[in-house]
Amino acid sequence: MPKYLVIVESPAKEKTISNILGKDFIVKSSYGHIRDLPKSKLGIDIENNFKPTYINIPKAKKIISYLKKATKNTDKIYLATDFDREGEAIAWHLKETLKLSDSEISRITFHEITTNAILDSLKHPRGLDMGLVNSQQARRLLDRLVGYKLSPLLWKKVKLGLSAGRVQSVAVMIICTREEEIKNFTPIEYWKIEAELTKFKKDTIPFKAQLFSKNNIDFDKLFIKNKEQANTILKELENASYVVQSINKKQKKCSPYAPYTTSTMQQDASKKLNFSASKTMLIAQKLYEGINIGTTICVGLITYMRTDSLNIAKNVQEETLKFIESSYGNNFIPKVPRIYKTKSKSAQEAHEAIRPTSSNRIPTNIKQYLSPDEFKLYNLIWKRFLASQMTDAIYDITTVEISAKKYLFKTSKSTLLFEGFLKIYCENNNNEKEIKIPSLIEHENLNLLQINTEQHFTEPPPRYSEASLIKVLEEHGIGRPSTYAPTIKIILDRSYVKLDGKKFVPTTLGIVVNDILKNHFDNIINVKFTAEVEEKLNKIAENKEIWQNVLKYLYKSLEKDLIEAEKNLQKRKIQPQVTTVICTNCGKYMAIRKSRNGQFLGCLGYPECKTTIQLNKDENINVTPQETDIKCNKCGSLLIKKIGFNRKEYFTCKNYPICKTTYNIDKNGDKVIKLEPQLTKIKCGKCGSKMLKRIGKRGPFLTCSAFPKCRNLQWIKISEKQKATTSLPVK
Repeated sequence: MPKYLVIVESPAKEKTISNILGKDFIVKSSYGHIRDLPKSKLGIDIENNFKPTYINIPKAKKIISYLKKATKNTDKIYLATDFDREGEAIAWHLKETLKLSDSEISRITFHEITTNAILDSLKHPRGLDMGLVNSQQARRLLDRLVGYKLSPLLWKKVKLGLSAGRVQSVAVMIICTREEEIKNFTPIEYWKIEAELTKFKKDTIPFKAQLFSKNNIDFDKLFIKNKEQANTILKELENASYVVQSINKKQKKCSPYAPYTTSTMQQDASKKLNFSASKTMLIAQKLYEGINIGTTICVGLITYMRTDSLNIAKNVQEETLKFIESSYGNNFIPKVPRIYKTKSKSAQEAHEAIRPTSSNRIPTNIKQYLSPDEFKLYNLIWKRFLASQMTDAIYDITTVEISAKKYLFKTSKSTLLFEGFLKIYCENNNNEKEIKIPSLIEHENLNLLQINTEQHFTEPPPRYSEASLIKVLEEHGIGRPSTYAPTIKIILDRSYVKLDGKKFVPTTLGIVVNDILKNHFDNIINVKFTAEVEEKLNKIAENKEIWQNVLKYLYKSLEKDLIEAEKNLQKRKIQPQVTTVICTNCGKYMAIRKSRNGQFLGCLGYPECKTTIQLNKDENINVTPQETDIKCNKCGSLLIKKIGFNRKEYFTCKNYPICKTTYNIDKNGDKVIKLEPQLTKIKCGKCGSKMLKRIGKRGPFLTCSAFPKCRNLQWIKISEKQKATTSLPVK
């Protein structure tokens, strides 16, 4: 009979840890939370110092019954839930639900699921950390108060089924604010001037230099505002001699990035692997919990993936440096081992950064045991961590200043002298094409080939992607490593925002809800307040703040705003989003609507016309026709991009119905001209009439010119190269 019971969160860990611990231990999963606040009511007694009411989760009924029996037949119970605040809270809920005393339980934690880490955790058990428990409990109760108090107001004033949240609403607000900045942005014109030069010697390569200053005043301050100013400068540069005024050479060191935290891993996986935050965390969870890589037991490949710490265990760092030396050479080891300082004030320093559990486990050596996505993420984590422990890359920077009358031009180039960490980990900005400059000497005269002027306009700030949104949430101290992915999922599922490619765009619903929260609950739904609450939660975790006081702090503002909103908030109606899809029944436009079965297109002629089209969950429909700068080949008017009944995009002439020309769109977004049939000299084998050459979906074919009397058809065999010319894409 097993002597010890180990309770973990995830069933995926059971087998891995069981194999490590042996027969004296039984390892069982709680399958996450086993109790929570009730869904049917608030579950918080506000008048009784915010006392929560917890109930057992229905789906956890069987596992609770099993665990209760298991606890009676073991000598010791180890609570081995995840090493974060939520894991600590789950351990506490297990203790309370199973009615266990402090003497019966021991709390063990580990950063990685490896033999050494698991066995070491058993040597250093501890009691429950009630600071962490209360911090997580306060977060849960705060979110419940905001959600259950604000959401009914939105149902009453806007639409049934809406929700508001302490963090999710701020994320929507950030996206809406950026959209307003883009909408109100006014482009400013500016010009750049560039000289194309060469040495007077023959066969030397030409190079370019940017106009930098006039009379030692940088053009960042002067700002060439328009073409007239640019032409004035060109006139002043006429007949100027271009002379090398100075050549400066220096070395520049480029240091590696720190190993991953949760947010930086999610950002990089989004940019480099095109993974969503949710997908990244699911894959990272599998890598952490253990994978069979041809060994007798499953092995955890990475450390715990919900962390904001940059700490690295000393023994791991030593092992990594030995691996780098043996694999790449002594030159790639820094003189002093690198220590990265965590920027976040709230970081849990007992945690470690995300890293491979062993640097010796090279990604390519275990690729056969991993799924393609698992390999991609593990490879990224492994390379980033190893690079973080390597030497700097060294560049040779050459800057050349060239005088022309009272003007100064500049050009520079960088040459990689030593790879350092770039040996295994390259960022995009390190892969730029190297600029070539010929060997020059000071006071040397240069030959001017031409001067180029180029008009530019300042651009609005870009919309947020998943990566940049996570970055700004972290910078403002909003949320925790475990909350970034769920927050993004919620605002997408609630249709407050949508993805246009990789960028977030607020929906009409999102804009209306954000407008209400911003105007009526600005005291609590804002970046500053949310960050302040996060700091207070951190203080609770450190036992420097009482959790009930934090709830009072938020609820005081919330209650006041709710009373005012009930009085002053007018009912708002959400207009359906009109699309470019035309109803085949009555010819009116169709709009995006929602039902319990999901999104669908409904005719604007409803209720007279009840035509509907069901949409897939992730299907993207253009809300308004998109005007383009592409011209119609028949009348010269601009084309408009629309979506047809088959949901395929096509171009139609803006001059419709006078010009009814339409064009298909190829995969590159270009218009495809439908070729007119070409009369050939080939005679029809059935009736003797001449054959017409046409282009179909499967390529070119011949049809009889006597159609429909003669329906003879003959396919033309063509090579792969010829297939590319069967349609004519035109910009």
